[in-house]
Amino acid sequence: MSIRPMVTFRNVVKDYAADGQLVRALGGISLEVACGQFVAFVGRSGCGKSTLLNLAGAMDFPTSGKVLLDGISTNSESDKTLTKLRREKIGFVFQSFQLINTLSAVENVELPLLLAGTSNARAIALDRFSSVELDGLENRMPFQLSGGQMQRVAIARALVAKPKILLADEPTGNLDTTTGAVILDLLKRLTREQNTATLMATHSAEAAAIADTVIELRDGKITGIKRK
Repeated sequence: MSIRPMVTFRNVVKDYAADGQLVRALGGISLEVACGQFVAFVGRSGCGKSTLLNLAGAMDFPTSGKVLLDGISTNSESDKTLTKLRREKIGFVFQSFQLINTLSAVENVELPLLLAGTSNARAIALDRFSSVELDGLENRMPFQLSGGQMQRVAIARALVAKPKILLADEPTGNLDTTTGAVILDLLKRLTREQNTATLMATHSAEAAAIADTVIELRDGKITGIKRK
């Protein structure tokens, strides 16, 4: 029985206007990512990695071609539908953590649930907090945490609603090598446990090596695919 992909790019082209000229960020990308798969995009700055993540997060839209998220085409849906899609099915992890400094660690994790009107938000947040091995640090403020701990909080927040799609943009870029390796192991474990489709953009070959599939990009095109 075939498994329906969670993220699908069908001949996706993305153009931007810059200084009065047309810049092609993606030049016909086709690929699929299913639940439980960990895919890494690698390549130099400007190769299209972040553009792919933005499209997979319904934060941007293709110039031509289609992006399907759990079978939903981002091209043809209303803003209301896409907002619901992002809230319920997509989690984001950023290089800069993007925690809210005036909220405690667990309150940062809890916030997406509160915005969604979830009644038992604190209990769920505490469970996710435990899943990233931060027990005992719930009430710390972000400035009281190390970089690795802040990234764990960010991962817990991204996964608190059990999204089907997890997008990680340079998640170890602000971390030392040892801490980065721990974060990558955590991402891989949670991809399996929560059965998410994880897409990660990274400059690091070491970071990419943990993924199931490494997709090499150059000038907006796929130049190589390595599978384990």
